[in-house]
Amino acid sequence: MKAVRSTLLTSGIEPSLTKLCHWFELSRSTAYYEPKDPKPPVIDEELAGQIKELHEAEPFLGVRGTWSRLRFIKGILVNRKKVHRIMKLKGWTLPKRETGSRPRVETNKSVTETPNERWATDLGNIFCGDDGWCVFAPVIDCCKREVLGHALELTGKSKTAERALEEALLTRFGTLHNAPEGMLLRHDNGLVFGSRSFRAVVKDYGLKQEYITPYTPQQNGLCERFIKTFKEEFCWCNRFSSLAEARIALAKFIDHYNKTRPHQALNYQTPNQRNQDLCKIAA
Repeated sequence: MKAVRSTLLTSGIEPSLTKLCHWFELSRSTAYYEPKDPKPPVIDEELAGQIKELHEAEPFLGVRGTWSRLRFIKGILVNRKKVHRIMKLKGWTLPKRETGSRPRVETNKSVTETPNERWATDLGNIFCGDDGWCVFAPVIDCCKREVLGHALELTGKSKTAERALEEALLTRFGTLHNAPEGMLLRHDNGLVFGSRSFRAVVKDYGLKQEYITPYTPQQNGLCERFIKTFKEEFCWCNRFSSLAEARIALAKFIDHYNKTRPHQALNYQTPNQRNQDLCKIAA
């Protein structure tokens, strides 16, 4: 508005600011408004120091992971938005990836409401120094997100997936042949899970295989998400000289995942805490 008035004054016309506001149907407060200098953001340096300590211990943490550890492990009552603001001002966040709109087929989610209704498995890779790339096979419960069994082997043959399944059965039931009737084991359409050996083992242990629709990994979303966590929080943060060294560290990571790490999908409980709550409800 002031720029328009200056232009008119140069042309010899001297309208008042009130008339200009009337002509352009603007309020006078808008015409007189002048932006103030923005105040520098105030950062809680004490909280920022605690966040930095967490990131030094677990460099893979994002906003939600950082907040959940501050709130549920350290017991600090802090708003997640405040944690996000501090991390953004300090440059501790990653740029958000662009998301596209690809057509998807109708999905059947892997989440279940009760334990031992559906388990899920998949395969991932980890570099183990002198032993090269090795194969990791987890088995998780789709209700509690608990890692029941896992195997880390030199090759990705069916025996690797079979060992993970056997460990899961022993962990949960104490025997290989005590699974509830009709319990499902979900996985993709990989050669390992379709092999005669693996199919025979699954059938012998009383489970039923559940293949996802081709090219729809979201149908096995729980296990796929765990594989991502496995890569971000374990593989990419460590360097192993051998398979034996990786196995020792992996056992500690799985124990931490089940007993200490809060899960957003479990209302920031650990799988063990979720298991205890379900046991109380069942009792």
